[in-house]
Amino acid sequence: MDELEELYQEIVLEHNRKPRNFRKMDDPTCTSHGFNPFCGDTITLYMTLNDDVVTDVSFEAAGCAISKASASLMTQAIKGQTVDEAQETFGKFHDLVTNGTNGNVDDESLGDLVVLAGVRSFPTRIKCATLSWHALRGALEGEETVSTE
Repeated sequence: MDELEELYQEIVLEHNRKPRNFRKMDDPTCTSHGFNPFCGDTITLYMTLNDDVVTDVSFEAAGCAISKASASLMTQAIKGQTVDEAQETFGKFHDLVTNGTNGNVDDESLGDLVVLAGVRSFPTRIKCATLSWHALRGALEGEETVSTE
C-alpha cells in the first residue's frame, strides 16, 4: 500500500506542477466549463473532434492538485479516442473513484488513471478528481456549463 500511495503522490504532484495540455485552445469544436461549488475548483475544457475522434484536448483550470492532475491525466487518456471510447473511459474512471473496480474494470485499460483510485477513501476529494470528467461529458453532450453537484 505504501508503494501505491507514493506513486499516487508522485504522479499527482508531477501533473499538478506540469499539467499536460494546459492551454486555451483556438477554435475548439466543443467546450465546457465545470465548477465544483464545494471547494471552488473550476475548469474550462476545450476539444477538437474530427470524424468522431478527439484529435485535440486541452484545459485551463484553477483548483487543487487532485483536480488539476486528474484533468491532465484525462487529456492524455482520451486524446485519440472516439467519442464512444471517451464516454466509456469516463464510466470506467467514475466507477474507479466512486466504487472501486471490484474486478469490473481492467486497471490496465485506465493506465496512469488508476493512481487516482485512492480518492474514493476521501469522499470530499472525489468531486475534485471527477470535475474535469464531468466537463468532458458536458462538452461531448453540448452542455456549456456543468457542476459536480
